[in-house]
Amino acid sequence: MRIAFIGGGVMAQAIISGVRDAELDASIIVGEPFEARRTSLVEDLGVEATASNKEAISGADIIVLAVKPQQLDSVAAELKGVLNSQQTILSIMAGVKMHSIGLKLGHTKLIRVMPNTPAQIRKGISAWHASDDVDQTTLDFVASMLNAIGDELKFSDEKNIDIATALSGSGPGYVFVMIEALSDAGVELGLPVHVAQHLASQTVLGSAALQRESGKHPAELRNMVTSPGGTTAAGLAALENGGFRAIIAEAVRSAYERGEELASGK
Repeated sequence: MRIAFIGGGVMAQAIISGVRDAELDASIIVGEPFEARRTSLVEDLGVEATASNKEAISGADIIVLAVKPQQLDSVAAELKGVLNSQQTILSIMAGVKMHSIGLKLGHTKLIRVMPNTPAQIRKGISAWHASDDVDQTTLDFVASMLNAIGDELKFSDEKNIDIATALSGSGPGYVFVMIEALSDAGVELGLPVHVAQHLASQTVLGSAALQRESGKHPAELRNMVTSPGGTTAAGLAALENGGFRAIIAEAVRSAYERGEELASGK
C-alpha cells in the first residue's frame, strides 16, 4: 500500500511511527512545506518527503489529509483534478464532514478518522467512517493502521464521529485537567509536586485499565471502592454537590456544538 500524507505534524508522525512499528506493508511519502520537518521525517522515520503535495500523491493508494481544517481550501485547490478515482482520501481533520471534503476535492472515496493524542504512545482510540465505495482491501488496511496506534471503532453513521470528536478526541484534555486538579489538591495538603503528580496520573491510568480489563460497569467499580461513611464516600459527595457529572456532560456537549459550528464555517 502506498500512503501519502499531506502534512507531517504530530498526528501524522504518530500514525507513521505506528505503521512502521507494526511492520505493515506500506511505503510512505509526506508532502510537507517546512524543510526542517521534511528532514526530520526522512531521518527519524525513514519516509520519503517532498515540498510538493502533487508529487506526494502521485501513485498513492491512500492520501491522508493531516492538515488543520482551515488549510483544506488551499490543499483542495492544489489537489482537485489531480486525484484519480482509485485513490482514497482519509481525513483526520477535526470537525470537517465528508460531504465538505468530497465537494471541495471532487472525490467520492472518502474515510474520516478522529484519532486522539495518546496515539503518540500507541494508546489512542480512533473513531472512523467510510463512504460506501471504499473497497474492502483499503478498509482492512486502514483498520490495521489505526490498530497500530491504539484501538479503533468503525461507525456506520458519520454523526457518531462528531460525537466521538467531543468525547474521545477532546477527552484527553478533560482527563489532563482532572490529573492536574488531583495533583494540585495533593500539593495543597502537603505532598511534593512530583509525588502528587505521580499518584494522580497512576491513579487515572490504573483505574481506566481496571475498568477495561474487568469489563465491569464504572458504577460497579465505584461502589466497590466506596465504604459507607468512608473517605471515598465523602469525596464523591463533594463531587456530586459540585455538579461534577453535569459539568463533564456539559463539556462534551459544548465540544460537540463547537464542532458543528466549525463544520458550518463559523
